[in-house]
Amino acid sequence: MTAPTDSGPCLAGFTIGVTAARRAEEFGTLLTRKGATVVSAPAIRIIPLADDTELERVTELLIADPPQITVATTGIGFRGWMEAAEGWGLAEVLRDTLASTRMLARGPKAKGAIRAAELREEWSPASESSAEVLDHLLAEGVEGVRIAVQLHGATTEWEPVPDFCEVLRCAGADVVPVPVYRWEPPADRGPMDAMIESIISGSLDCVTFTSAPAVASLLMRAKETGLLESVLHALRGRVLAACVGPITAAPLEELGVPTTMPGRARLGALARHVAEELPRRASRIYAAGHLISVRGGCVVVDGEVRQLAPAPMALMRSLARQPGRVVSREDLLSALPGGGDDTHAVETAIARLRAGLGTPKAIQTVVKRGYRLALDAADCADTPSRPPVQPPHQAGIGTPARSPRPAQPIGVW
Repeated sequence: MTAPTDSGPCLAGFTIGVTAARRAEEFGTLLTRKGATVVSAPAIRIIPLADDTELERVTELLIADPPQITVATTGIGFRGWMEAAEGWGLAEVLRDTLASTRMLARGPKAKGAIRAAELREEWSPASESSAEVLDHLLAEGVEGVRIAVQLHGATTEWEPVPDFCEVLRCAGADVVPVPVYRWEPPADRGPMDAMIESIISGSLDCVTFTSAPAVASLLMRAKETGLLESVLHALRGRVLAACVGPITAAPLEELGVPTTMPGRARLGALARHVAEELPRRASRIYAAGHLISVRGGCVVVDGEVRQLAPAPMALMRSLARQPGRVVSREDLLSALPGGGDDTHAVETAIARLRAGLGTPKAIQTVVKRGYRLALDAADCADTPSRPPVQPPHQAGIGTPARSPRPAQPIGVW
């Protein structure tokens, strides 16, 4: 048999969740151009810096008692700090203060923001790594040195441990944290709640994260609504978690969720990475002479996207979990949205599934037992497997072992 092949845009038929608060439309456009269906639900909202009294207090403190070294960690954060100072009437004096210090930039975006403020950095690591900045400071000695550190943002139980400042303090430095772009959950939780339900139901193929706070916010909301373990179970299984970089991925990996990420922490690179990973990991089932691939919200048959109603889609997912195995009417009934106790609903949904696929013979009735996908083991192409995951465990308890990962750039907002 000559196996049919997939055709069309590389993400055709895939449904991808976008949690980004910034540049969400730009990122969504990159994915839709590749054929994806995008569901957007911003997981955080940024507090306007001009309204942040704590940032204003710290700014005045630094002007009154200038640091010897200033570390800029993100471009948007440093730029926002300068813009907020403009609103407080402190921009010129803050610029003069920082010009008198030695400035370090974590990466090219922070470097660009420094230069946009008509300042100049002394040093920036090629790796864009906070760890390398820390090593650089410790190597030259920081005892008694006053250092201002522009922070990434607020932290929660699921975000990376904010040890940068603490390590400097332990080495004897006088550290002044600069708290920029603090975040809060979105005012309208509806879209995020809907995305959480979509993750659990498997109607998303992938959910993307461009910041650790977005991960933390979604996990916090899932915990508040009693759905955290269900979300983690889905992300450990068929729903791919794609992160912009290792800092963003860290909260998920600490909970045993396998993640994937591009080599460079950029939106464009993340979109290209997702476009490579999802087709590679997609299921491929040969049934009744047809190539069938089950996606989050549809089924692709011989390269043609087939949109199905929720009931037949739910049955298709159940049948595809173990291709060729018989699934009982009772199990299929429990998989139907809304449940019920009338197995006639299963027969109706199966009829709709066969019609929707356009390949009636792909679904075989097994008398008095149930239904199965009509395939032989020899005709079933192995589905690319997800990376091995740790056994489920409760949030915040224990840290699963991770395989070594090459050094990569830090996640960005």
